[in-house]
Amino acid sequence: MKKVLRICVWGAAVFLVLAVANFGMTAINQAKRNETYKELEIFADALAFVQAHYVDEVPPKDLIYGALAGMLGNLDPHSQFLTPEEYEDLMADTSGHFGGIGIEITLKDHLITVITPIEGTPAWEAGLQPNDRIVKIDDTVLRDFTLNQAVKMLRGKPGTEVTLAVWREKETKLLTFKIKRAMIEIRDIKEARILEQGIAYIKLVEFSEETPRHFDRALADLKSKGMTALIFDLRNNPGGLLDQAVEVTERFVPKGKVIVSIKGRDPSQDEVFTSRTDSPYKDMPMVVLINEGSASGSEILAGCLKDQKRAILVGSQTFGKGSVQTVLPLRDGSALKLTTSRYYTPSGASIHEKGIAPDVIVPEGPSSASAAGPEEEASLDEIFEGVEKKSDSGALAQLYQRDHVLSRAADIIKGIKVYQQMLQPTASAGRDAAEKNTPHE
Repeated sequence: MKKVLRICVWGAAVFLVLAVANFGMTAINQAKRNETYKELEIFADALAFVQAHYVDEVPPKDLIYGALAGMLGNLDPHSQFLTPEEYEDLMADTSGHFGGIGIEITLKDHLITVITPIEGTPAWEAGLQPNDRIVKIDDTVLRDFTLNQAVKMLRGKPGTEVTLAVWREKETKLLTFKIKRAMIEIRDIKEARILEQGIAYIKLVEFSEETPRHFDRALADLKSKGMTALIFDLRNNPGGLLDQAVEVTERFVPKGKVIVSIKGRDPSQDEVFTSRTDSPYKDMPMVVLINEGSASGSEILAGCLKDQKRAILVGSQTFGKGSVQTVLPLRDGSALKLTTSRYYTPSGASIHEKGIAPDVIVPEGPSSASAAGPEEEASLDEIFEGVEKKSDSGALAQLYQRDHVLSRAADIIKGIKVYQQMLQPTASAGRDAAEKNTPHE
């Protein structure tokens, strides 16, 4: 009887604790709501005063949209309020082609900043570089401009020209670029070929919907040509779709290994992405090339392969775009693009505003492919063709001379392969000794 009574008492105590806790949480939530409502009264007062006394009559919708844009824009560089037209434009971007100059931009220190020019586009050929600050488009100074406003000004009919005034901090000077717009069609895999001695090279420009399929096809083709090691070039790759970046990374890590984790304020939004397949490429010697134009999905892949000790990173520090944006459509066709979480590498390191540090630092000089102008870029393509066809014995040396980051990566791969060959006789001798000492029936 006492045992039953004790259980009942404990049950009542637990119920009382839960009830008090629930009441406490309800009280806290109610207090937060009351605080929010109080602040909303200030907003309503200000809105009513503007409507009644501003020198010109402004539609209520414009005032509300302006307030929403200010609220989202004050949070972080990547959160935005999207009008119905801007939301439609965002959805249209997934088509993979548009009229413009071909750059990925962000807001950094309240300035429109180039993440990277997209290779082969007018912006790339004109010589724009990562971290260039766009201070003027044509005759308009970009003071307190949103990303959407800047994008609208940069895009336009192919063949039309746009003039950019750009501040390049590392050169401490203002540069002017006159760029002719073109139809931007993004091809995710720019190069996929064998360089020498079984060393393959893949240049990935972005992570799009079709990238995993294209990537698998490229790997299979290179394997059929004798690929035994890989140089994976992610320089000036601004990222793209998270799922596709994870799927490409899966090709190089064993099954069950963490690729990236996402954490936000709401624990229900936290997620850990692990490799779901056991790829035949998981043990292949690899070097990944990165630079300050490598962002988002590129940083996820590079960070994973570095933490999992799966590849050597060569180049320079990446951009540091490590946050996740969720797009929430609103009832009138507008939308909120809100930062809801951040990326973390398998070791728990944050990518955001820090980037990924290379294992081997090789700064990109003026001879690097990423700094090439239109004539240099065309000749670089010819060099690659010469390497692939093996018709020019000096083509490979010319390529390495032009791109010393790639040259260093090739040397590292060769060193890894030599080291592996050195270990093979030792391993074989060990097996032979073990067999001699093992009794056979």
